[in-house]
Amino acid sequence: MSGTIKITGAKEHNLKDVSLEIPRDKLVVITGLSGSGKSSLAFDTIYAEGQRRYVESLSSYARQFLGLMEKPNVEQIEGLSPAISIDQKSTSRNPRSTVATVTEIYDYLRLLYARVGIPHGPDGQPISAMTTEEIADGVQALPQDHRLIILAPVVVDKKGEHAHIPELYQRQGYARARVDGVIYALDEFPTLDKNYKHNIEIVVDRVVNNSPQASRIFQSVEAGLNIAEGHILVVDVDATKDGGEQPNDRIHSDPGASRGGAPLSKGEAIFKFSQKYYNPEYPDFQAPDMEPRTFSFNSPHG
Repeated sequence: MSGTIKITGAKEHNLKDVSLEIPRDKLVVITGLSGSGKSSLAFDTIYAEGQRRYVESLSSYARQFLGLMEKPNVEQIEGLSPAISIDQKSTSRNPRSTVATVTEIYDYLRLLYARVGIPHGPDGQPISAMTTEEIADGVQALPQDHRLIILAPVVVDKKGEHAHIPELYQRQGYARARVDGVIYALDEFPTLDKNYKHNIEIVVDRVVNNSPQASRIFQSVEAGLNIAEGHILVVDVDATKDGGEQPNDRIHSDPGASRGGAPLSKGEAIFKFSQKYYNPEYPDFQAPDMEPRTFSFNSPHG
């Protein structure tokens, strides 16, 4: 489609055979003296023709409810899209009204954005969520025969004693937790200072990364994601054994520290995987799930 709306021979109302081009996808202001034809051009010519063409594209069943629309007095308009119009006579007593609410397309836009929208990170690059299968594949893409520890972060940078953690996860069959970078048996859980922030990850599994363990890795990944609501950490114990590298750009690695800042043992590296919208370049940024309420200015989620 052309980059302009080309109008030829507009004669609607007081327009005298006007021809002009208006750039598309830009904010355009039409000015002039009273009675010079501003409204005749904007509303009675451009908008009227855009609306007429849109109605003609509908099915005959839909058109019967909308009625016939007369073609404006213009020879030709090129590069025109379906149009929305709001004039000064459109009154609304709600000070929170917007173009979208007044034209009643707001709910449709929210639904459209939630279903086909692509979230972007702080750097303007698109980000996507990973499925359980993609995460399991990402874990298995780490260097073969390396020892891995699969962790489920249940406390991230939160103050408190977190004394309920051992009993809660012992009942679920887990035996160990990583507390501020150190692994403890749950029955030897340390006493934490409630005035400091802590990071606690449940040890879901310790496994050697190879093909025979693929099924076990998948099950452990799935269990960890369920515990930590869509996030897992994977520690590569043998990260420097053969110069292991980060397997793909959707995985965040930090060879020197955990997400919470606690140091790892020498030679280890940690990788974060997430089912949420997550950008590895900005590990503290996470886009919300795409729902219609995400795009509602009347919702705390929007």
